[in-house]
Amino acid sequence: MNSHEIGSRNPKRSSDILRFIDQVEKTLASSGKFGRFGGIVVPETLITCLKKLEAEFNLVLHDPEFQNELSIALKDYLGRETPLYLVERLTNYYKNENGEGPKIYLKREDLTYGGAHKINNAIAQAMLTKRMGRKIIVTTTGAGEHGVATAAACAKLGLDCTIFMGNKDMERQPSNVHLGAQVKSMFGTFKDATSEAIRNWVENLEGSYYLAGTTVGPHPFLSMVREFQTVIGKETREQAMEKCGGKPDVLVSCVRSGLNALGLFQQFVRDENVRLIGVEAVGNGIDSGNHSATLAKGKVGVYHGTMSYRLQDDENQIIEPHSVRVGLEYLGVSPELSFLKDIGRAEFYSATDEEALEAYTRLCRLEGIFPALEAAYALAYLEKLCPGLANGTKVVVNCSGLGDKDAAMVFKYQQGKIKSGHKESN
Repeated sequence: MNSHEIGSRNPKRSSDILRFIDQVEKTLASSGKFGRFGGIVVPETLITCLKKLEAEFNLVLHDPEFQNELSIALKDYLGRETPLYLVERLTNYYKNENGEGPKIYLKREDLTYGGAHKINNAIAQAMLTKRMGRKIIVTTTGAGEHGVATAAACAKLGLDCTIFMGNKDMERQPSNVHLGAQVKSMFGTFKDATSEAIRNWVENLEGSYYLAGTTVGPHPFLSMVREFQTVIGKETREQAMEKCGGKPDVLVSCVRSGLNALGLFQQFVRDENVRLIGVEAVGNGIDSGNHSATLAKGKVGVYHGTMSYRLQDDENQIIEPHSVRVGLEYLGVSPELSFLKDIGRAEFYSATDEEALEAYTRLCRLEGIFPALEAAYALAYLEKLCPGLANGTKVVVNCSGLGDKDAAMVFKYQQGKIKSGHKESN
């Protein structure tokens, strides 16, 4: 196993993997658990509120009026469906000396309103909030994308919105468009802002709503966020059948909490011949101690009301994550991704900050597309993935967001490279 590999194909038989997945799906609605992961690990005062939310969520899943309203919002407000785009010059870049290599497609979530996949989930939960008769939404954001998405959804539906953001994140990733929402800065990073937003919600459980932007937290938030994000995978499946004459062979997505990965993966978990690859950020390197590689280096524990892998030391104390990309700095990860790792259904690897920054500039130079830096970690792994793939293999990378906001950071990186005498070859 090389320094970039953090979880290759598990030797479990495919029949066992499918059996595990079927067992989870049968009990998920009642237990909120993916094997040993997930669940509801919260104070008793929250249980009743979460049960009400679960009941309302189950109702809207089968409510034609709600689903029709959501479909219209996704199409007319968000601009879905997003393209599945063959990146021809990037495809050519990875061809070998015989002119052979995989075909690389981008799922263009960067083209949704707000410039990221976050709005898919935010608009659906905001609609659910209004249906429940609540008028106040609280949420948290790290890189700013979820904050903008939630603020937009609240403005559209006439809801009050308060967004908590850590001061350290605001310094590195300032966001100046919150569409009338109140932004509260607090000391710390995304994890601290999340804790504060949940505390604020607990103070007004009957009148406010906590809009989760990640696939972490107690049940039913995990199931809700996953469900509302699966539009990515549903579209990808249909588009691949139309454009390629069959399902993709490989799906690649960056991994932090797991939102955009599960949005793409979930529709394919039962397709045994489709590889699911997640890429974590390892900062300065997997062994540097300065990374966000929860699945590689994490241990099973409870954080923000759920059981999953998290970054902690031998005494179960929290280890602070690191990435050049603010949105990838979270010390936990999706319970469902934790489950898929354990049963061997998904593969997880890693990329350094330097590799991600190089992948960002490569896509800009070859395709004229600014990928969000988190998506650049997934793109970076193509360097190691593509040489081992058969000619014509269909690879889909989730371009989870627009990266023009990251351009200044990347420019500084490029200038540093030029001054040091190093340039990426064309």
